[in-house]
Amino acid sequence: MSTPRLGRAPAVLLVPAVVAVALLVVPLVTLALDTPWRTLPQHLGSEVVRQALAITALSSLLTVVACVVLGTPLAWLLARVDFRGRRVVRALVLVPLVLPPVVAGVALVTALGRRGLIGEHLPFSIPYTLTGVVLAHTFVSLPFYVLAVEGALRTHGASYDLVAATLGADRWTTFHRVTLPLALPGILAGCALAWARSLGEFGATITFAGNYPGTTQTMPSLIYVALSSDPAVARTLSLILLALSIGVLVLLRERWATPR
Repeated sequence: MSTPRLGRAPAVLLVPAVVAVALLVVPLVTLALDTPWRTLPQHLGSEVVRQALAITALSSLLTVVACVVLGTPLAWLLARVDFRGRRVVRALVLVPLVLPPVVAGVALVTALGRRGLIGEHLPFSIPYTLTGVVLAHTFVSLPFYVLAVEGALRTHGASYDLVAATLGADRWTTFHRVTLPLALPGILAGCALAWARSLGEFGATITFAGNYPGTTQTMPSLIYVALSSDPAVARTLSLILLALSIGVLVLLRERWATPR
């Protein structure tokens, strides 16, 4: 029995779809074509670029660690514990997803700045340091991690936890022996998302941690500065982040980029 054919795609749907693809792809292609490839090794070898790359790599790695340490218990709490105000907590966790990054930076300043509500009582200063960079990155990256891990926990449900409880396991044993291994794909995906978000963070970082070469200047901040002084360098550095972003997409292709 032959499979019935649906017919040709209507132009009213096909044309906007093609325009959408062009809108997303053409700027990336022009960036790759307009990049001065011959000077790429020279730009990568400069002291400022190497410092920005090192700070970006270190801060993004520390951000992922912070997201795993803080976000995994939070995702478990939202997925497994029924408590009053859970919806409110989840909504607050999602706020940084829609919050303009500059506003996120201002919020961090009011809380942890030198004259902030908490910062003025600390024996050390957080803004304009690498710690400030990591805090800004964690603030905007944590929701991505929590959503990925919570989704993985909800996919398997609490049935395995109940089985472990009937066998005498306490909740901590169940968490690290049963729940955590089952959620590992979601944890890895959350790490990749948090790392990618940290890699491209700009607004909150420059507002809260500044843009000091060798101290707090990350790759996005350097691109912003280079765009006004040397656009060729800005395009070269942008291509590096583009390549890293594509790498993240490749890592996540089995989870989101393929139809189910």
